[in-house]
Amino acid sequence: MEQLVEIPVFPLSILPLPNELIPLHIFENRYRELLQDIEDKGGVFGIYYTHGLNTDRIGSLMKLEGILKRYDSGESDVVTKCIDTFLLTKFYNQWLPKPYPGGEVYMLHVNAEQQVSQRFSDEFRAYMALKKVSDVGTDFNIHDIANELNLDIGDRLKYLRLLTNDKRESFLRERLKYQKFILQQELKHKDNFYLN
Repeated sequence: MEQLVEIPVFPLSILPLPNELIPLHIFENRYRELLQDIEDKGGVFGIYYTHGLNTDRIGSLMKLEGILKRYDSGESDVVTKCIDTFLLTKFYNQWLPKPYPGGEVYMLHVNAEQQVSQRFSDEFRAYMALKKVSDVGTDFNIHDIANELNLDIGDRLKYLRLLTNDKRESFLRERLKYQKFILQQELKHKDNFYLN
């Protein structure tokens, strides 16, 4: 079994999916210090989804992609990217000697197996064509599809609990069918609405 690692943790009410870009506005002093440490030394931090639904204590491992703006007040707008997910085993409100939180986590290595079947790839391309998106590319993976489907928080948790690509693909296929049905109905009825 892989050993646990300690990382800085940013408790938030969001749950980023792998490959998802997340903008953050950093304003609290302790998180400003976290940002400074990551800028100076490199490294990663976790976003832990702080909701009662998160019984498995799932979080997202984030990497700093860039700083969009620094304010005179010391606040910053940054862009981060989810590069993995983890299970939080211990949470420290203050990760001594640092003022910001931290925790012990078990990495799930979700990017190890991520390719999709040709059938699912074709279904996704058909869905994107229905949305009038033609430049889908060829290098997308299972997580890119999950991000495109705009999963709600319950579905994000379900998706991240699935540890094999086959199960993830099956789960996303059902969501894709539903999204496709909704889109087809919108297109079918778009000209049937009349204003009075």
